[in-house]
Amino acid sequence: MRYTVILEQGETSCGAYVPDLPGCIAAGETREEALELIAEAVALHIEDLRERGERVPAPHSLIETVDVAA
Repeated sequence: MRYTVILEQGETSCGAYVPDLPGCIAAGETREEALELIAEAVALHIEDLRERGERVPAPHSLIETVDVAA
């Protein structure tokens, strides 16, 4: 499965979360580290849902960007 990941760059770290998997978050010192950690978090999150007999949400979030005059 392919899930959308949102990255938020901070002053000293990068956070990541998956809109389709509430509570699935990660943070790293770099963008690359955050992506590695969120991939691990997604796998663990899905494993936990399956172990508890819960439904694994299908990916449905999409990303688009828009240009605006500022």
